[in-house]
Amino acid sequence: MTTKSSFGENQVSVVDLSMNSALSLQIGWLLVILHLLAAPLSGHDPISTPLTWSREISRIVLRRCAGCHRPTGVAMSLTTWKDARPWAVSISEQVLSRHMPPWDAVKGFGDFAGDAGLTQEEVQTIADWVAGGSPEGDPVFSPPVPPVTPAQPRLRHPSLVVNGSLLLPADRVLAAIRPVRVAEGAEVQVTALRPDGSAEPLLWLRGFRNRFAQTFHFRRGVALPKGTRVIASPGGSFALYFAPKAGLRSQR
Repeated sequence: MTTKSSFGENQVSVVDLSMNSALSLQIGWLLVILHLLAAPLSGHDPISTPLTWSREISRIVLRRCAGCHRPTGVAMSLTTWKDARPWAVSISEQVLSRHMPPWDAVKGFGDFAGDAGLTQEEVQTIADWVAGGSPEGDPVFSPPVPPVTPAQPRLRHPSLVVNGSLLLPADRVLAAIRPVRVAEGAEVQVTALRPDGSAEPLLWLRGFRNRFAQTFHFRRGVALPKGTRVIASPGGSFALYFAPKAGLRSQR
């Protein structure tokens, strides 16, 4: 009886072991299947914003960035959600740090044609969209990619160059201004002080980057009478381009 009892006990142990192994194997495969099913879902952040590429973000990007970031541009294309989505985090970092778009002029200090700088509201909208998962939205609302904006006419030779300070010898209408010698990363303000005591903000560079140096064309010419002093503070050299006498209408 001892042997039968022992054999019976051993037989139950083997059956229990087999059942436990089969159950463990089934649970293991179930976990693998669940992991595989969940993998595609983890590729994107959870959506927690009403902002979408099609309604809000595409309009900012196409207006401010598509000149360079397009299929035929000098940088990677950002004209569609599929193009922009892999770069979403980087885009947010770049606009929050004001590294992109490459427009070192402070907004509101001079009125320029082709102003590529983002407003603070645009910066925050992009950052909130990325933080909320960068959703596409309904593609039907995405605007078409705009045509390439014609470049401003190339100005061959500056009329005058300001090296710190310059007194204008005659009435002029300022059409454009370009940094010539400015320290990397510098902050410089260029202002025109008219004889009547009024001041005209011309250009404010902040965190200047020489590789992105460009000519800033005023949306409308700036009237500067004889005796106006143009000052670059704290220093630097700037080329001034004046309009012909019968040229641009002044801002005044």
